[in-house]
Amino acid sequence: MFQIISGRTVQTARLLAPRSSVVVEALRGRKSRTDPVAKSKEGRLKVPPPVDPVEMVVLKERYAEYQLIMKALRLEFKEEVLRRKYEEETGSLAEERMRQEAEEHRALMAWNDQENLRLLKARLLRIQKEEEEAQLKKTEAIIQLEQKQNVLIKQKEQEILQLQEEAKHFITLENLDQRIEEALDNPKNYNFAIDKEGRVVKHTVLK
Repeated sequence: MFQIISGRTVQTARLLAPRSSVVVEALRGRKSRTDPVAKSKEGRLKVPPPVDPVEMVVLKERYAEYQLIMKALRLEFKEEVLRRKYEEETGSLAEERMRQEAEEHRALMAWNDQENLRLLKARLLRIQKEEEEAQLKKTEAIIQLEQKQNVLIKQKEQEILQLQEEAKHFITLENLDQRIEEALDNPKNYNFAIDKEGRVVKHTVLK
């Protein structure tokens, strides 16, 4: 057998019931708009419940007292909040907060100065190292250029010496007759054959 209970009773039962138990709420289905009026309610007029004047006066007095109490509590809470806010803004708490903020600001500025000094030293070291590396590269490039120039000068000197040595055997107007006589006295045959090793294997006869 199920018992119809109100919503507040159900909530109380849910709070008091252990976790393992299940509260079953018996609900009655709602009627649709087209359902007819129940036979037991045909011709019934809804009349509001009677009000007891004495009870109404007591309830009004208690409600007025409740409103006064709640208003006093709200004012008390508001005054406490405003007092704390005032103390934080203008009282000793504000001075303490300002002092802490000033100390924190000084500490942060000191840390910032130290960090800037450290970064400045690191930057100067990096710039000095880059300058030294650039100077070293420049010196190496100058040395390599000088070496190339010295090699080129030596090659040119060697070519000049070789040309001077070859110039001793040049044919000029002064030794033209002498060189002709030497060529006639010492004929050379350039018509010959050589093998793969460069040895002369066959000569033709001069005529």
